[in-house]
Amino acid sequence: MRLIHDPSALHAASDPREFGKVAVMLGGHSSEREISLLTGQAVLAALIRKGVDAHAVDPRDVALSSLLDQKFDRVWIALHGPGGEDGTLQGALECLGLPYTGSGVLGSAVCMDKVRTKRLAAAVGISTAEFMVLRSPADFETALTKLGLPMFVKPATQGSSVGISKVERAADLPAAYAAAAATDDVVLAEAFIPGAEYTVGVLHGKALPSIRIATPKTFYDYEAKYLRSDTLYECPSGLSTEAERHLGALAIGAFAAVGAAGWGRVDFMMDATGRPLLLEINTVPGMTDHSLVPMAARASGIDFDTLVWRVLETSFTRQRRD
Repeated sequence: MRLIHDPSALHAASDPREFGKVAVMLGGHSSEREISLLTGQAVLAALIRKGVDAHAVDPRDVALSSLLDQKFDRVWIALHGPGGEDGTLQGALECLGLPYTGSGVLGSAVCMDKVRTKRLAAAVGISTAEFMVLRSPADFETALTKLGLPMFVKPATQGSSVGISKVERAADLPAAYAAAAATDDVVLAEAFIPGAEYTVGVLHGKALPSIRIATPKTFYDYEAKYLRSDTLYECPSGLSTEAERHLGALAIGAFAAVGAAGWGRVDFMMDATGRPLLLEINTVPGMTDHSLVPMAARASGIDFDTLVWRVLETSFTRQRRD
């Protein structure tokens, strides 16, 4: 059994029985496990409310082969970070012949790597903040000269702002590098962008309304994303109609450039002139009460349960073949 990816097979399901038995993959082993559990439980509850035969499956506790033993028909991937969002799970499901939500192996792997995402986006004309890879402390002086201060130092393949530091003094660079290197072999240094942060959800090939993010913290870190109540989200974001259309087109273009598909989220910062600069692409965004894609979906008239249903529809683009 193998899977054939056929985007034309996407369709709107009218009956929960069309999905068969659905595994909601949640938890896992990554540093984002706790957020994944929140996402997965919210997704599971929504599917059950919609009448879908859905069940939680934590790959930390069971072998993937049990998905076949338990006769699952498809998988809603709610795993964040390495092991769930980086193409490894997608590849395993391809081998098992089980359709799954969202991006495939290539798109997932590329988007998990911030360096390669930036390089591919730049190749199709989508601007990003100036950056460089820090291979060792020997690169610190070059980074300070090239990027200046402040700068951000981050792991190349982690999400939820895990391991990210804002460096405002040269003396703080070694500690920031160590924090990022503790979670990733590849460390990225990125120039500080002074403007506002925006994010654009993507669903079924279309951009959702953009969201402007504002936090009283130094930057939009893990605490601001998931724990604080004073982070502000503006949706509609306040952009002009033309700027909103442009930002949405950039999100769709970036999504296509890296081979992402189905659903996701594209993050931008505005520079001092108001030009959007790509930060990163998330192929399995959070679906918690603080999450951004559900917020954007609501602004376009899509409630949470319907959003979860429509994400599950993306699994139809993967068809089983003997």
